[in-house]
Amino acid sequence: MMDGVTRPTIRDLALAAGVGVATVDRVLNQRAPVKRETAERVLAAAEAIGYHGTGLLKRRLEETVPNRTFGFLLQRRADAFYQDMAAALVAATRAAPGLRGKPIVEFVEDISAGTVAEKLLALGARVDALAVVAADHPKVTEAVETLAARGVGVMTLLSELSAPGSIGHVGIDYRKAGRTAAWAISRLAKKPGSVGIFVGSHRYVGHELSEISFRSYFREHAPKFRLLEPLANLEDPHLAHEGTLELLRRNPDLVGIYVAGGGMAGLISALRESGAAGRIIAVCNELVPETRAALVDGVLDAVIATPVHALAEKAVEILSRAVAGGAGETDSRILLSFELYVSENV
Repeated sequence: MMDGVTRPTIRDLALAAGVGVATVDRVLNQRAPVKRETAERVLAAAEAIGYHGTGLLKRRLEETVPNRTFGFLLQRRADAFYQDMAAALVAATRAAPGLRGKPIVEFVEDISAGTVAEKLLALGARVDALAVVAADHPKVTEAVETLAARGVGVMTLLSELSAPGSIGHVGIDYRKAGRTAAWAISRLAKKPGSVGIFVGSHRYVGHELSEISFRSYFREHAPKFRLLEPLANLEDPHLAHEGTLELLRRNPDLVGIYVAGGGMAGLISALRESGAAGRIIAVCNELVPETRAALVDGVLDAVIATPVHALAEKAVEILSRAVAGGAGETDSRILLSFELYVSENV
């Protein structure tokens, strides 16, 4: 008795958890292996009935959790979008059930295939599995296959690779994204004219799908518009800035610009500098401080955004399955619904 209240016993806990007293004893004293699901059920019951040994049960459960290190190779450290993604991936790894996750996030400033491949191999030597944002190139494919042969699974984020050894992918549906951007520009433009397109690289599968779908929509629904050849900005705001000014200079009838990849800050600064803001219908990716402000100011008309927290959670689920021997299971390729922002809903 304590203050007139009877403390729950092991027998009470066993009854609440739907297991035998011997099972509770094994969990508490680690006398024999117990399935993790069973141990978690015992812990949940202990918390529900106020069992005095709940703290010990938690420690015992933690001791059975394997340590796993997940690597994430992202791009351009200074980019607000990749900073948001990095924070979400770290949080998702640390919160992953069934393991004690340690995240290692690295960034690539030089996004050339050779540099990305080198970084992949170096990071792969330090982790159990990893996720990467990369352009599709034979050097990157070779690095993924090398790591797969070493038992280190590699999955893709945002844009897929042709590497057969990839364990999964999480991104948005770029076909729908491209068609949505085309719908916005064709509907908002006051009259048909030239439309410019930026991709990060011609080797990003996601950007390629966006461009193809963007063009497809115009062919089907707005054939009077003239689609210009895509420009690669290497995800660099400076290149996007110069490219936008060049598009404006060479195409007096320009009515719209779609940035299918990164570098959107350069588009925004060029539109402000040139005085074309409000005249050019502009659509780009990712809601970050610069794009939010540009929407509010009327410099941008729409932003197609990746749900980074959902992406991080799904990516960590795939990595967790891979290190548990579940690679190749269903739902290893996940296309998330993107978020669409305009000035009225930011």
